[in-house]
Amino acid sequence: MTKHNSIHTLRIRLKQIAFMAIKLAIVFGAGFFIYQKLLHNDTLDFEYFLQLLHDNKVITPINIVILIVFSLLNWSLESLKWKTLVNEIKAIPFTEAIKQSLGSLTTSIITPNRIGEYGAKAIYYPKTSRKKILGLNLVGNLAQLGATVIFGSIGLWYVVDTYSMPVFYYKAIRFGVLGIVFLFFLFTYSSRKKHTIKGYSFSKLSRFFKNLHRRTIVTTGCLSLLKYVVFAHQFYFLIWLFAIDISYLEAMAFITSMYLLVSVIPTIFILDVIVKGSIAVWLFSFVGANEFVVLAITTLMWLFNFAFPATIGSYFVLNFKLNQE
Repeated sequence: MTKHNSIHTLRIRLKQIAFMAIKLAIVFGAGFFIYQKLLHNDTLDFEYFLQLLHDNKVITPINIVILIVFSLLNWSLESLKWKTLVNEIKAIPFTEAIKQSLGSLTTSIITPNRIGEYGAKAIYYPKTSRKKILGLNLVGNLAQLGATVIFGSIGLWYVVDTYSMPVFYYKAIRFGVLGIVFLFFLFTYSSRKKHTIKGYSFSKLSRFFKNLHRRTIVTTGCLSLLKYVVFAHQFYFLIWLFAIDISYLEAMAFITSMYLLVSVIPTIFILDVIVKGSIAVWLFSFVGANEFVVLAITTLMWLFNFAFPATIGSYFVLNFKLNQE
């Protein structure tokens, strides 16, 4: 009996050590990638980046406070959205929603298209609820994507119409046709209950969405739209700080177009700043914006909305305790 207890205790200790090693790997991995992105950036030298900030008087106490307020609003809305979705399973305090949102951000920062966020949020809950947590996270991301598509489509239409970029018409039509074909096969496929993806049929996924409370869906959609407005205007505030000669309407059109184009490009999350930067440089070149200034803006957006929050999230990752239920 004693021997059995000793083996059981050893297994528990080994499991705890392995889990701590995983948490440390996540935190150090995220920290390493953030460090690499800042100090070894091939598109924007770090010293030159600091010089741009100094020359444009960006780093002042009032500007830093405003940028932090934007970021706090951004992640508060994201956490409130997650709290709203999780209410489908159980009510959690706002502070817990913040902890789960930032912790999952740290975990997902080195995964393609933030796919790691799904698993990270799921392990906060009992095994019996994890499938539903995955579905709720999908709903939240689809709602945010919907906001991106709504605003981005309007912005892209304005940019194409104003700056005469005919290449977009062909690409947009081709993308639209492919999208229609995809949706056609998706709905056809979903009607056949025997077909599944990793054990989950489209019909089950459809029922999951239908069973959500209308209030949850509406609130999630509204929070996603509001969050989009917040970070789009944070980007505009940086444009204003760097004194790029562009009107508010044009700036918002380019910003929303950039986020739409970025949303359809699969990336490792840590490289998101590079993709956004490249597309932003191309778009803002139509108004003669300095490419290094544009890269500096996208880098600051990444720092305030992802790198700094992921650093805070590291604390929650290290203090996370696995739900054994």
